[in-house]
Amino acid sequence: MATYRILGLLSAICAASFALYPIHALAQSNTEQASATYRDGQHDFDFEIGTWKTHLTRLLHPLSGSHTWATYDGTTVVRRVWNGRANLVELEVDGPSGHLELLSLRLYNAAAHQWSLNVASSRGGALGVPTIGEFKNGRGEFIDQETFNDRAILVRFVISDITPESCHFEQAFSDDGGKTWEVNWIATDSRVKTG
Repeated sequence: MATYRILGLLSAICAASFALYPIHALAQSNTEQASATYRDGQHDFDFEIGTWKTHLTRLLHPLSGSHTWATYDGTTVVRRVWNGRANLVELEVDGPSGHLELLSLRLYNAAAHQWSLNVASSRGGALGVPTIGEFKNGRGEFIDQETFNDRAILVRFVISDITPESCHFEQAFSDDGGKTWEVNWIATDSRVKTG
């Protein structure tokens, strides 16, 4: 009988201790656990800082059944901002289909452990819908939803085949909720040697 009283007393003490444990300490513990499951990716784009020779092919009429591609060549310059937690990309290419100038502001969200890629064209003068994602196993994947030809579509941007001297970019659209994807932008960058 005394054993049951001792066990009951111990249970009550444990319950009271837990009840008195500050809620913010529990929340902090859960936040720390969540942070521990995500990798700090604030330097994911460090590989790309510098000047690159860019070869680009672009599908001229995406999601239309067209197979007409345009080819461009030019340069990409990537500058570090905020000690690597952001960067600024300037792409300038030319080809038979014309001249393209794009600017991309990439921002790292330390709380979410994700990047947002915000792109503007010199023709439009405004940032588009950001693609958001992260790098895993040396591959970056970024997704958004936007409107194209009055339809809601998904946009996927992938960065792969990353080496100190080259990297590969692909953009694809999906108008069926991600069941199928049509690639419409392929770029390969090769580092420009300096000195």
